[in-house]
Amino acid sequence: MITSLKFNNCFAFNNQIEMNLKADMRTKKFSSNITNINNNLNILKSAVIYGPNNTGKTTFINCIKAVKNTLLNKEIHLDSNIFTNNNICEESISFISEEKEYSYEYKFDDEKKLYIYEKMCEIVRDKYNNGKEELIFLKDTINEKYECPKDKELEKVLNIASNNNILIYTVQIEKFPILEKIKDILTGIGNSIEIVDMNKIPISKTIQMLKNKDDETKKVVDFIKNADLYLDDYMYVEDLDVEIDGKIADEKLLKNQNLMDQIKVISVYKGKAVPSIIFDSLGTRKFAALASYVIEAIEQGKTLVIDELDSSLHFKITRAIISMFNNEINKNAQLIATLHDISLLDCKRMFRKEQIWFTDKDENETDLYSLKDFSYAENGVRDTSDIQEKYIKGEFGAIPEPDLISTLLEVEDEEI
Repeated sequence: MITSLKFNNCFAFNNQIEMNLKADMRTKKFSSNITNINNNLNILKSAVIYGPNNTGKTTFINCIKAVKNTLLNKEIHLDSNIFTNNNICEESISFISEEKEYSYEYKFDDEKKLYIYEKMCEIVRDKYNNGKEELIFLKDTINEKYECPKDKELEKVLNIASNNNILIYTVQIEKFPILEKIKDILTGIGNSIEIVDMNKIPISKTIQMLKNKDDETKKVVDFIKNADLYLDDYMYVEDLDVEIDGKIADEKLLKNQNLMDQIKVISVYKGKAVPSIIFDSLGTRKFAALASYVIEAIEQGKTLVIDELDSSLHFKITRAIISMFNNEINKNAQLIATLHDISLLDCKRMFRKEQIWFTDKDENETDLYSLKDFSYAENGVRDTSDIQEKYIKGEFGAIPEPDLISTLLEVEDEEI
């Protein structure tokens, strides 16, 4: 699970922003929304982000994607902010691995495509829950500092290791046992992060689960059926003959067009089997595609990151998905999602204050901040407050003020 994300000078973020996913235990409300690690670390199971268009919500998701791809040695797309005259992007992730907390950070020169700084620590907590960093390694080419307290042999090669990639991919792991453990930890958190854009969500994962015909298949099908979509059944039919204009379709052609599998996904309504791709609504197809990601995250304890979670979905379905992660049965899965539907801004029945986040920007910066930052003493915001009403009134910022009518008035003036 992720405990913190920090980004600086990445895309739209010209200054450092942080999403802290540790629970504020001064509040006892919605204890099921928290996972406790070793009786001293309490992590939020979900966090949602609101804000106007073009204020950094998708940028935040893209920053997470850059972290994931960096850890897994995949192609990285990470750009510095265009207004800072600074080519150095900074990214940091803190997380839990085997009930231990770690932090990992790096600096990436997006002009030279070099990793010029890396630091990894284990965060050790005392009986008062105060965290202290224990350095695992530091590779700082900016200040020419190279440290690895637990392996002096590895420390000797840090200054000569290539900067074209992060350390675990530029040094022979076989020679340094500590590096093998580091790689297992970092690739483990990378693989535990799944990122989905609801506007471009592929159904391939759901199709693969339907093909497997195992326990997860049943869970995916039940999940789709239980969404009250009037479905009797949802299945993949392998030996289905597909006809186009009265002729059996060329399977090779359709496979090349990535259509055959999709056409063989069948929805059953009142005993009538129909191709989902033709008869199901966009919302139903998106939900079916999302089902496999949700089930996999819950089953395997992954962090599911979703851009535009509520896209084409009824608010009750979106609420139900979030509730699955907040449920006390879920112990290790985590959800981070961007939203627009304000009916889900609910601290009375759904969220703790620190689970709700906002993006906003002004002439100087793009910012990310939490509802927790608004107190009763200063802002009149309680856990029992009507958050929707206050948001609509603009009390938290992060709300657009469109002046679209002026466009019509200008047109009218021109015609006169």
